[in-house]
Amino acid sequence: MAVDSPAEQVLSGLDPEQRTAVTAPAGPVCILAGAGTGKTRAITHRIAYRSLRGETAGRHVLAVTFTARAAAEMRARLAALGVAGVQARTFHAAALRQVRYFAPRLLAGRELPELIESKARLVGLAAARVGVRTDRTGARDLAGEIEWAKSSLVEPGEYVVAAAKATRDTPFEAGKVAEVFAAYEQLKRGNGVIDFEDLLRAAVWGIEDHSDVAEQVRAQYRHFVVDEYQDVNPLQQRLLDAWLGGRDDLTVVGDASQTIYSFTGATSAYLIDFPRLRRSAVVVRLVRDYRSTPQVVGLANAVIRQARGSEARLRLELVGQRPSGAEPELRIFQDEPGEAAAVAARCRQLIAGGTPAREIAILFRTNAQSETYEKALTEAEVPYVVQGAERFFERAEIRQALVALRAATRSADPGEPLARSVVAALEAVGWAPEQRPPGGAARERWEALAALVQLAEEFAATPTLLPIGEGAVSSRPPTLSEFVDELGRRAAAQHAPTVEGVTLASLHSAKGLEWDAVFVVGLSDGTLPTTYAKTAEQVEEERRLLYVGVTRAREWLWLSYAISRSPGGRPRRPCRFLPQFDGRSGGGSGAGSGMARLSRKPDSRPPRIVSCRVCGATLLGGADRKLGRCATCPSDLDEELLERLQTWRARVSAGQRVPAYVVFTDATLVAIAERKPAQRSDLIAIAGIGPRKLALYGDAALALVAGAAVDDLEPEKTSANDP
Repeated sequence: MAVDSPAEQVLSGLDPEQRTAVTAPAGPVCILAGAGTGKTRAITHRIAYRSLRGETAGRHVLAVTFTARAAAEMRARLAALGVAGVQARTFHAAALRQVRYFAPRLLAGRELPELIESKARLVGLAAARVGVRTDRTGARDLAGEIEWAKSSLVEPGEYVVAAAKATRDTPFEAGKVAEVFAAYEQLKRGNGVIDFEDLLRAAVWGIEDHSDVAEQVRAQYRHFVVDEYQDVNPLQQRLLDAWLGGRDDLTVVGDASQTIYSFTGATSAYLIDFPRLRRSAVVVRLVRDYRSTPQVVGLANAVIRQARGSEARLRLELVGQRPSGAEPELRIFQDEPGEAAAVAARCRQLIAGGTPAREIAILFRTNAQSETYEKALTEAEVPYVVQGAERFFERAEIRQALVALRAATRSADPGEPLARSVVAALEAVGWAPEQRPPGGAARERWEALAALVQLAEEFAATPTLLPIGEGAVSSRPPTLSEFVDELGRRAAAQHAPTVEGVTLASLHSAKGLEWDAVFVVGLSDGTLPTTYAKTAEQVEEERRLLYVGVTRAREWLWLSYAISRSPGGRPRRPCRFLPQFDGRSGGGSGAGSGMARLSRKPDSRPPRIVSCRVCGATLLGGADRKLGRCATCPSDLDEELLERLQTWRARVSAGQRVPAYVVFTDATLVAIAERKPAQRSDLIAIAGIGPRKLALYGDAALALVAGAAVDDLEPEKTSANDP
């Protein structure tokens, strides 16, 4: 073969591992490709290399992936390599094409049933038929559960056992879900429609039960490529097996460390077991990262290095190939509004410095977190777009809540605390503060409405100033009507259209994308990992979410968390997946064996970096920062003082009709009883005690530390008089 032959030119510019993948002989090939290692390059060049060598024709290749965007990218690259005729499609698009083609033969002249885009309406009708009361959100969760079952090849009669085995967090009692599932299937048949899972099943049925169809499909497609193989579900694997018909000319590419969709039925088991099930398989590991700086790569390695479970067996240690860049930054803030304001300010600086807004992303765990950042970016006059979700004030439940809040202003008690009035109004639309529901859509709706309560608490912390003559002012708590007006202003500002802007996205919707600058925010335990991650497998999937977020960054990475959700609120610990912050940077030397070092910088407020007063270690956990010592260091707690503080707090909370933690959290009381502050500056040095709480409760706390009895405190020192 001539040196300058087209096939040889395809190999030009490939690294050694990519070249091995491209030139592997016909048969099973498993490409384990880390983030940014050129997996699409490897599989498109493999198709082109084999086609140009005459091993297979483009029309005999079927390449399947999970998004239309990825399929289009694959087709464009193959065209640039001079290869025509390759079918690059999603699983559903490939199945639809085949079912439509064979419909006259399979359906004996009958028309192909209509394909429904969404299950929710029919699921709602099915629920009503079996006596399950649900709203649109509940119907969406039931639809998601039915999709999981059908993708997992689970029939209605098998659902209860399968859901228990898979530890599913079912939106209703499992037996009721099974009844809705069965009724949904009956309704579909009665209405002559099919869903996307039926489409895949029809393609499987057409091949497995009709030898002539199988023969024609297998004559057409002789070589198969599957992208993102860690995301395949049992139904898709069944279709792939039908296409193959026992043949083994199959190339799969995937990364077990990016398995983040198991809740939909996706499983990395097929990727993990590929070499065992196909003994002749060639396994190639792509570890050279061309996307991110060595500093970002080092942090990604540090995050995933601690992974456990079956996916960890295929963990890849990436090696950064780009020039050295800035160290990732860890930023600690007192509260979420401060965190969001700092992120928005930094976005504005990056844009002013020449980074296009479209090359900046803010990533978070849940869509409900977006509102805080939408507001902060709006106030900083930074344009933004929301990826994969509606803007906060455009969500159906938020629009409904605003209607309820406006109605509540007509009868609200002016003396009632604002947050309590908001909770009462939201209860009228079915929201309960202490009842987080099961089911993804219902949970997301609950969290969005909970965000409104948090906004009310923050708004109530800023008193309304009233002039009383000669330049003097008095203050009063803001009213519900004023809060509703504030929400209206925010909604109007955040509905402004944008052509190009900073991307706001959940970690799930960020998969497959990349930006020059990435902010991964809200990294507190309970948010990431979410409190809903109960099993070891679920916790490990949360770790992989952080890994996906980190590997989206090309040049600049910021990770941040807030000690409390709201000013003066309950303390939280940082995300447990964050690595140690005092090691060496990894990924730049080629070995990639060092622990990533995060560059910590104070925010503009600035947050306090607190050291243990016993051993001197930097304290990151909210409770440890309050105490001023590591949890494992010896305590010098004054138990008698703690008892008086608790008695005083109980009286204050009862008098103000607020929960005890609103006055001071348990951790704050323990910190006071340990540290025994002698003056106001000592008291405010305790993390979580801000100016407002100092003004409200500081004198009483200092008096108790000095030895005062609770009964000796003046009445006004146990009241909530505004400063």
